[in-house]
Amino acid sequence: MVVNLGIGLPTKVIDHMPVDFEVCLHTENGMAGIGKTLPPDQADRNLIDAGGAYVSTVPGSAFFDSVTSFAMVRAGRLDLTMLGAFEVAANGDLANWKIPGKFSPGVGGRIELAQKARRVVVLTTHTDRAGNPKLKQTCALPLTARACVARVFTDMAVIEVGPRGFALIEVAQGVTPAEVAEATGAPLHLPDAPVPTF
Repeated sequence: MVVNLGIGLPTKVIDHMPVDFEVCLHTENGMAGIGKTLPPDQADRNLIDAGGAYVSTVPGSAFFDSVTSFAMVRAGRLDLTMLGAFEVAANGDLANWKIPGKFSPGVGGRIELAQKARRVVVLTTHTDRAGNPKLKQTCALPLTARACVARVFTDMAVIEVGPRGFALIEVAQGVTPAEVAEATGAPLHLPDAPVPTF
């Protein structure tokens, strides 16, 4: 698989992957085949991911300009993209590029990644800093893409986004399905069987 890691929480995924995991990680600023992040004193300062973290190479790493990188995105060459989010709607709408009234460096590659990757998953906290749900019936913030999110991974749960809306798949240890439902701003469909934990 070719997997894009978006800015924010998704860039942390790389440090939890087994070394022999057969996946090609992509960053839209021009690298495929990304190794673990490195501290500044061990890093090649020319190798960064889209969020500015220092990364390493793996056998077969490739470097290219942003035109080539986005040609890969636009051609549908990404099997999966992992993105952060401000809000996700029950129908899979994604808002992750702007909070009105707050500084935004621009939309970047988010719109194209959300629209063109074969599968879009979101990694985010379940609520914002004020405790408000990020998973909502409809997004109030400007949309990045419509009906694109397939699954959401939060600090509380793993939630599938499907025709019925949000469906609980797993819960974090020490968290109950009722707590997840209370922290979700839309109906949450619970399975009939006990919910697995992670």
